[in-house]
Amino acid sequence: MSETQEVAVPKKNQRTLVGKIVSNKMDKTVVVQVESRVKHPIYGKVITRRNKYKAHDETNQYNEGDTVEIAEGRPISRSKSWSVVRLIEAVRVI
Repeated sequence: MSETQEVAVPKKNQRTLVGKIVSNKMDKTVVVQVESRVKHPIYGKVITRRNKYKAHDETNQYNEGDTVEIAEGRPISRSKSWSVVRLIEAVRVI
């Protein structure tokens, strides 16, 4: 068997989300916070909902504050079934 790097490419009907990395302290794992704005069904006020997803980062190349796209896949561990697909915007270091 040859060991090749497998790059996560989202399929046509695969779920993808865009969010900001809030933690990269684990090995090969980042925590991505995804914000979605929904309208309250009764009051009509726009509410921001936040969900956190653990995503697989094989090379540990992403840092806190980076905006990334993640794609859903088969379960990698008990709490991790998402993979980082691409970097959208890197954090600016001052």
